[in-house]
Amino acid sequence: MHFFRLKPCLLDYPMEFLHPCNWCHNLQESLLSSASGYSNYRGILNWCVVMLVLSNARLFLENIIKYGILVDPIQVVSLFLKDPYSWPAACLIIGLILHLFNLTSLLIFPSASVLTVTSITPVGGVLSLGTYTVLFLKLYSYMDSNKWCREIRQAKAKRMTRSYSSVNTNVSYPGNLTHRDMYYFIFAPTLCYQLNFPRSPRIRKRFLIRRLFEMLFLMQLLVGLIQQWMVPSVQNSMKPFQEMDFSRMVERLLKLAVPNHLIWLIFFYWFFHSSLNFVAELLQFGDREFYRDWWNSETVTYFWANWNIPVHKWCLRHFYKPMLRKGVNKFLAQTAVFLASAFFHEYLVSVPLKMFRLWAFMGMMAQVPLALFVSRFLNGNYGNAAVWISLIIGQPIAVLMYVHDYYVIHYGSTT
Repeated sequence: MHFFRLKPCLLDYPMEFLHPCNWCHNLQESLLSSASGYSNYRGILNWCVVMLVLSNARLFLENIIKYGILVDPIQVVSLFLKDPYSWPAACLIIGLILHLFNLTSLLIFPSASVLTVTSITPVGGVLSLGTYTVLFLKLYSYMDSNKWCREIRQAKAKRMTRSYSSVNTNVSYPGNLTHRDMYYFIFAPTLCYQLNFPRSPRIRKRFLIRRLFEMLFLMQLLVGLIQQWMVPSVQNSMKPFQEMDFSRMVERLLKLAVPNHLIWLIFFYWFFHSSLNFVAELLQFGDREFYRDWWNSETVTYFWANWNIPVHKWCLRHFYKPMLRKGVNKFLAQTAVFLASAFFHEYLVSVPLKMFRLWAFMGMMAQVPLALFVSRFLNGNYGNAAVWISLIIGQPIAVLMYVHDYYVIHYGSTT
């Protein structure tokens, strides 16, 4: 019988139970019930991705129909060519070399207690300030780590070693105080210095080419999305802010949230995966943990500890743990870390814009009560949803605040 061919296992049952009428129902829960234990929602996840792509495609087509094609790579280049002081490359290289020379002088003459500071022409822009901030963090870690080594050496404790290549050739402090060591750390994709960096055995050319292609493609994509999608949305948001039309302000905020978040995600992949892996592969830097699974964050503190591993390691090693060793409790130490992070966020925004508004500072400090609220009242998927909402909505609020204030300061008198 056809029934027996489909159900050969039924031969183990008595004949009175083999009739089809007796095999129609079983004791079971619906799949969407929590008691069913069902967890394979891959199809629903794919549906969400498809709906998200279609929704963004509709918004993007609507943008093109309304504004036309606004992407202009020449405009980006002209921003640097109009004013020679807006082109940071030469000044940054000169500043980097001068800072390295100062550091070298300190290492050659360790008895010197004051580091000579060379006056360098200030260069506007986030790129310049970001580079100098990274350089400052690196130099601080270099100084702190060598200080620990010097203390260990003076105490005749265990000596630390460092491998310069894939061959296990070790050196001891102060043998690591060389130009080669210093330059390698300056260009390595890490903020924390140590005497023994893990090294990869070889440079993978295919991996390098893929990362380079991603860097070039995603950079063009970021510039295009900002010109085509972000700029018109921000410009159209000025009038509701001037008129204090709350409903339209919320509408513009939600409309800006989609492209802003998409650009942030692309930037994350471009910088933390493509760019840092490209540099690490060139230098055979073995530690490639530049991020962890922050997208699964169920608390705000987990997100901040896992989305930017180089900065997190620096804060943990040179700021958080030293405070704990001095007797500061964990909450105050965490608050101090957020305070320092808030300062640098505000510094990287206010100085290029030449205005002091504290929006970035307050946004970062607001993470402290938000972290307490989420960790105490929201768990699991609810906490993860709260983290995503804070990312999607929080950033556009800060963007609109700065753009509005910048517009009022520079163009308010002409309108």
